[in-house]
Amino acid sequence: MIPVSAPLLNGREMDYVREAVESGWISSEGRFIAAFEQRWAEYCGVPHGIAVSNGTVALQLALRALDLPAGSEVILPSCTIISCVLAVLEADCVPVLVDSDPQTWCMNADQVAAKITPRTRVLMPVHLLGHPCDMAPLRELADRHGLLIVEDAAEAHGAEYNGRRCGSLGTLACFSFYANKIITTGEGGMITTADPVLAERLRAMRNLCFRRDRRFLHTELGFNYRLTNMQAAVGLAQVERIGEHIAIKRRIAARYLEGLHGLPLTLPVERPWARNVYWMFGLVLDDGVPFDADELAIRMRKEGVDSRPFFLGMHEQPILKARGLFEGEQYPVAERLARRGVYLPSGLGLGPAQQETVIDVMRQVLA
Repeated sequence: MIPVSAPLLNGREMDYVREAVESGWISSEGRFIAAFEQRWAEYCGVPHGIAVSNGTVALQLALRALDLPAGSEVILPSCTIISCVLAVLEADCVPVLVDSDPQTWCMNADQVAAKITPRTRVLMPVHLLGHPCDMAPLRELADRHGLLIVEDAAEAHGAEYNGRRCGSLGTLACFSFYANKIITTGEGGMITTADPVLAERLRAMRNLCFRRDRRFLHTELGFNYRLTNMQAAVGLAQVERIGEHIAIKRRIAARYLEGLHGLPLTLPVERPWARNVYWMFGLVLDDGVPFDADELAIRMRKEGVDSRPFFLGMHEQPILKARGLFEGEQYPVAERLARRGVYLPSGLGLGPAQQETVIDVMRQVLA
């Protein structure tokens, strides 16, 4: 079976992990934590990085650190992972949805203005599958209404908007370093920001709000969201090779774009203002194809090729509907992506022969 993704660990990962183990600093202290945070923040173009245990808690911690009034509204796309809505609910806030752009598949910025109310406090663009959201209209709305921007950049390591990297486009930005990401620590995440006050607050909150002047005296409740020194060691080695990783991703995408051309599919785009890092190579079946994404995945697996569906929209999630959220709401683009969208094997370890097999299987299945 050709997997959807496998990590590439051919740098100094083992050397750094060995150093961490031999030093005895294997938990949340040690030189690799600060080195990884600094290196990743510099890469994103901001002064501060705060490493945490995964991308989901990065989102939760980011919203908590903003001290939003209960009932504040956060606008985000329906087509995203449930971690985004979970973070909103954990902050005692209200998620407000918009549809996706039919070409980039990211948050449709043109629909955001109509959803802003006096209770709106945050815009949460989600950079999907490696392509950044259109940030200029979101920035204009944020400035006009006094809103904050929290980027979900979990799938956009190194992606750029008008020459600026994702991770530097909002008040805060959240990354995941799960095993299938362009940069991985196995599990892990990070929040990036240019705000030194928020950065200091985030560092305290991820570590149970221990005070600098007296460790076991607490005047605020925090969380245990720390990353380990061993994970950070892997992350540092990964960042050192991110240029190579992105080049591989773009090379894989270029071959897919060539090999799948002419099939009844919508393929990924790269807007003039964007640099797409093609975290995963997604595609959407044309309406004329007489089966959906689930059936496509079944047929591909029979030929030894794995795949994954796009996200099911938040407005269609049973657990969220049971909580009374998004009643009667419809988002046609997100619904179509959920039913007709898949992404192909796109991992950094995908070999040329494997990719040719994927292309051949796709052509066979859609013949």
